[in-house]
Amino acid sequence: MGDERVKTEAMQIIGMFQVLPRLIVFDLDYTLWPFYCECRSKREMPSLYPHARGVLNAFKEKGVDVAIASRSPTADIAKTFLDKLNITSMFVAKEIFSSWTHKTEHFQKIHSRTGVPYSSMLFFDDENRNIQAVSKMGVTSILVSNGVNLGALRQGLTEYSQNLNTSEKNKQRWLKKYVGNSSSSEKNEKE
Repeated sequence: MGDERVKTEAMQIIGMFQVLPRLIVFDLDYTLWPFYCECRSKREMPSLYPHARGVLNAFKEKGVDVAIASRSPTADIAKTFLDKLNITSMFVAKEIFSSWTHKTEHFQKIHSRTGVPYSSMLFFDDENRNIQAVSKMGVTSILVSNGVNLGALRQGLTEYSQNLNTSEKNKQRWLKKYVGNSSSSEKNEKE
């Protein structure tokens, strides 16, 4: 499936959801492209997973910002590959550095740079330890096994919507319980 067909299908999937994340964050190695940067040379021409460019372009067209969180120890190679693939300008934040924090530090920097709350982010990564750590921050996180594709996109937006609905229901319960009670106690004081 070509980039344009993937983009068209991705746009249809995105269009099925009333509320979208404000920021989509992608890992690089084995998420956007099928290799580890540190095993490659800057001189090589990299390639993306088959659906990756179409998904990125669909988010761009829908006005949803995208960012990168990568623990690659070879940030210079990763940045060269982003340039060679002509996708560097798509990303509002590029946090590419080696770390033992399972990407929590990457997300803190992305949050500081963009101002987007963690609960308004969606994250794709191929490592379960990163998914677990970032999920605890309140980010909807999706484990991919064969890179970002249309199935992962659908799953991510579905889980984001479910998390948003759960959060909204909890907020309504809290408001009803605490704000509702304070107004009834105010009534009692007036009587």
